Amino acid sequence: MRIIAGESRGRRIEAPEGKNTRPTLDRVRENLFNMLQGEVPGSRVLDLFSGSGALSLEALSRGANEAVLSDRDRNAVRVQHKNIKALGYEDCTTVLCADWKTSVKELREQGRLFDLVFLDPPYSMTDLRDVFRSLEPLLSEQALIILEHKAGEHPETGAGFSCIRERNWGYCGVSFFRMNSDNTDN
Repeated sequence: MRIIAGESRGRRIEAPEGKNTRPTLDRVRENLFNMLQGEVPGSRVLDLFSGSGALSLEALSRGANEAVLSDRDRNAVRVQHKNIKALGYEDCTTVLCADWKTSVKELREQGRLFDLVFLDPPYSMTDLRDVFRSLEPLLSEQALIILEHKAGEHPETGAGFSCIRERNWGYCGVSFFRMNSDNTDN
């Protein structure tokens, strides 16, 4: 795997070994970030189910201000730390080795807000209503949630969010969500 564009363009990053993670393919990341061009610079990024951290590291390379990576797999977290150090992003990243519920609770207690949220849960996780609902207090006014899922399948996200765009690349589908305006009065 490699960083596609930005200040770390062409630099290689590692992916965790084994079947516990499913790294986002380079071509999918490239297309995804082409769609996000204007959203990334200066953004605050949350990467839940972060695996190798490729999505948040790509965002940092393209001008995001900070990123929080969260994954419960210790091997994935070890690889994230290695990738962050190799790219020199220690000062603008936080890594949480915890499940999504624990990470979201901790970030809520800290009063953190995010502009971009990458969600790449296991494809078998098809009911994400609790995940989306728990993210509401962490979202800035125009925050975007980018959900990676199995192409052709649409996980349940709840009524508080609208899908504004979606694309499929082979087996991988990506959907973009914004919180409905009536939910923004947190």
